[in-house]
Amino acid sequence: MAQLGRAPSLPCLSGLEEELTCSICLCLFESPVTTPCGHNFCGPCLDITWSGLQLGFSCPQCRASFPRRPELQKNTVLCRVVEQFSAQAPAAESKESAGGEPSGASPVACDTCLEAAAAQTCLTCLASYCAEHLRPHRESPAFRHHQLRPPLRDLQRRKCPAHNKLLEFYCREHGACLCCLCLAEHKACVTAPLAAAKADKESQLKNRLTELYNQSEKASQALSEVRVLQRQASETASRKMDLLRCEFLEIKALIDEEENKAVKRVEEEEKRVLDKFEFIHTVLGKKKNEIQGIRDQIEMALMEDDDIAFLEKAAKLQQTSTKDVFIPRNDLDQNLIHTIYQSAFSLKEIVKQTVTQPQEKKIEAGGLSRPGVEKANLQWKPKPFVLTPSNKPPAPGKKATGSHAPKAGKAASKPQQESSEDAEAKEKRKPSKPASTSANPGATSLESFLTKSREELLEYAAKITLDFNTAHEKVQLSERNTRISVSEIPQKFHPHPQRFTYCSQVLGFQCFKRGIHYWEVELQRNNFCGIGICYGSMDRQGADSRLGRNGSSWCIEWFNAKISAWHNDVEKCLPNTKATKIGVLLNYEGGFVIFLGVGEKHNLIYKYRAQFTEALYPAFWVFSSGTTLALCQLK
Repeated sequence: MAQLGRAPSLPCLSGLEEELTCSICLCLFESPVTTPCGHNFCGPCLDITWSGLQLGFSCPQCRASFPRRPELQKNTVLCRVVEQFSAQAPAAESKESAGGEPSGASPVACDTCLEAAAAQTCLTCLASYCAEHLRPHRESPAFRHHQLRPPLRDLQRRKCPAHNKLLEFYCREHGACLCCLCLAEHKACVTAPLAAAKADKESQLKNRLTELYNQSEKASQALSEVRVLQRQASETASRKMDLLRCEFLEIKALIDEEENKAVKRVEEEEKRVLDKFEFIHTVLGKKKNEIQGIRDQIEMALMEDDDIAFLEKAAKLQQTSTKDVFIPRNDLDQNLIHTIYQSAFSLKEIVKQTVTQPQEKKIEAGGLSRPGVEKANLQWKPKPFVLTPSNKPPAPGKKATGSHAPKAGKAASKPQQESSEDAEAKEKRKPSKPASTSANPGATSLESFLTKSREELLEYAAKITLDFNTAHEKVQLSERNTRISVSEIPQKFHPHPQRFTYCSQVLGFQCFKRGIHYWEVELQRNNFCGIGICYGSMDRQGADSRLGRNGSSWCIEWFNAKISAWHNDVEKCLPNTKATKIGVLLNYEGGFVIFLGVGEKHNLIYKYRAQFTEALYPAFWVFSSGTTLALCQLK
């Protein structure tokens, strides 16, 4: 790298010196090279700047970027200019001698004879003398204290323009040279002889130069350190990207594995049904051939001319009996298909919710801020599908039984959590509520909903379906799990830990743990039935599993002509209503649920206030034969 020593800033060389200075090291060029954008730098400086980089090469001056590292050649022309400038710089420095007069200029004339060249200049007399006329200054004691200097050309510059006296002092406060008469005007200032002031300034400039040298060294070290840190950051980011790719590849592999398992189960079910159809087709083919054979025999008998032979054949053929063609029922197991699809849908909603939620919630939900948790979360592995008829995935919001069942009042099982997240994802896809509702907190209060029209309540409409995994064996579901009735013959439901075993009840598949939701239920022969909501942790066995007979459910109940509100095994009798359609409005954050009679003008049946702490599910109870509840499909 070029030396820090630079040529003196003479007016004739200062402009050229700036053009020959490297913008990286701020010194004269050393082995100069030129970038494609036209800027010049020291070759070693540019090597240090670009060291450790594989991409992102740019010009240090104009920041022009290059796709790859340019192949730079030494600028020989600029190199010769720098060499010539460096050679002229010492000559320019020597042009001023100790007195400051250029050595190559014409000699100074003697002020006495005006012919001979001056040998020295007297600063006391302010005149220049040749050797002959300088003799008095050297021989006479009267001139002994005169100040003699090498010949100086511009003596007037050393005189005070105001007093025509020699400038002998320097004012540090005003930064001006003074004569002896000017001192009177600068009594309050700090002054010093010119020699002392020059020595002081030289000392200050040397100290400043030392500081600049130190700063330059620190800047060089900082540049190197920045490049090291930049390289380390790039390597760290590269390692993290490799780890991320591995994690996402593992996630994709897990999802592919789940997909293959689900598809395989459906293919097995398809093969079972197709094999049975093939068997039926074979049996029907044999039946057809048998019928065809009998028909041929009859036709042959009809062609018999001999009466005795004809009667014998006819007697035998009449004894041959055939049965009508019958196609046995052979369908895909819809429960199996639905379970497989629901498991895949739940997994999709979980992934979608995780990906779309804000980063802060991801960290809070996933626990990434805790040491050692990030790896575990990225290696999450969903449970494999267990789709045998006796062990289907639990439906949402139901309490497990057996040795691994959670206790009442505890959190619901894993499938319940998945269904909750499913409901959250569906809730996010709903149309946004009117601006007036979100802008006015009072618009979501209980009293405000009592004054809303049915059209306004339909803005919060929720699509409800029934979960067959929770249905009691006497509960019959129809119309795509939106209609409930009582069956005298027990339904052949597969055993499930979330199924009600004491009361003929069923829960909705959807759960709600935030927001406002509204649904309607149509009553038919409503002499023994109930409508309400409950926690997913409500009991499934025993008398406490009936709606309203525990602290985990709220409902209204029709018992013959009597209507009651039940919660925590406390009954409150209600006035009778002729409404056959009941609307249920749940405001989770508001802490209330309203039961309305829907008609030309809806009327309040009952309202509950509570601080909900778990996910809530729509709940239904039917008892007598003929009682039917139908979930209305709201638009």
